[in-house]
Amino acid sequence: MQGFLNLNKPLDWTSHDCVARVRRLLRLKRVGHAGTLDPKATGVLPIALGKATRLLQYLPGEKAYQATIRLGIRTTTDDLEGEVITSQSCPGLNLAAIKTALRQFIGTIEQIPPSYSAIQVDGKRLYDLARKGEIVQAPVRTVEVFDIEVIDWRDGDFPELEIAIACGAGTYIRAIARDLGIVLNTGGTLAALTRTQSSSFHLKDSLTLTDLETQIQAGTFQPILPDAALQKLPSVNLPGTFAKKWCQGQQVAVNLDILGIVRVYEQETRFLGIAQLQDNVLIPQMVFEPIS
Repeated sequence: MQGFLNLNKPLDWTSHDCVARVRRLLRLKRVGHAGTLDPKATGVLPIALGKATRLLQYLPGEKAYQATIRLGIRTTTDDLEGEVITSQSCPGLNLAAIKTALRQFIGTIEQIPPSYSAIQVDGKRLYDLARKGEIVQAPVRTVEVFDIEVIDWRDGDFPELEIAIACGAGTYIRAIARDLGIVLNTGGTLAALTRTQSSSFHLKDSLTLTDLETQIQAGTFQPILPDAALQKLPSVNLPGTFAKKWCQGQQVAVNLDILGIVRVYEQETRFLGIAQLQDNVLIPQMVFEPIS
């Protein structure tokens, strides 16, 4: 079995928990995931099955989320899992001011990841250090936020803002919640998070673990084809002779006005793998389905 599973990660499960459960359900050793989700987050978690684990690194990085931000509170983890650092009611906030503040988070921005995150500093993960009481600030990183749309606004002493965010890989929504609170001078923390899209996987098409188990028992489960998750990458078609040479690790000359990572096919139907196209030369990066 090889391909992808568009999993709807349940609340309070780690991404590793999901991989372990899928591995047991499918009785499959090679299972991996793309784009870790925090235990308190739900939504799209792409799971690779079998040889498709080799394709995880080539999945496009675009993601989308629906997030609830609670204002008036700061926490150690930048979400409701952490200890409260400050708490102050802010009933005077209005949506117009918040919409103005949100504009500075759209585009290419610099962001400091949360202290409790999986980022490594000197070979150690920040959340491991933080749990030992060693708070180390992660290096500033540049991320891209394509759009932020306000979905709902619930006022009160500790008002909540619900937003939809489209962003690139590596963006921490918890950091946006924290930094919005800083800009508004109220404090802010993430109250809830659902990932609605990761690469070409969408929430509306996802399966829960219960769905997966039901389909397996009924014998109806079919993984998503390995190359279907890579449709945003350009494709290159090779005739039989050149396809075999490429699968043997040889570089193949092509006449195409594109650069970068591409999908490679034999005669448009058989997915062979991934190549780097540079100066009209197709350089093998990963042969997925060799030709014997």
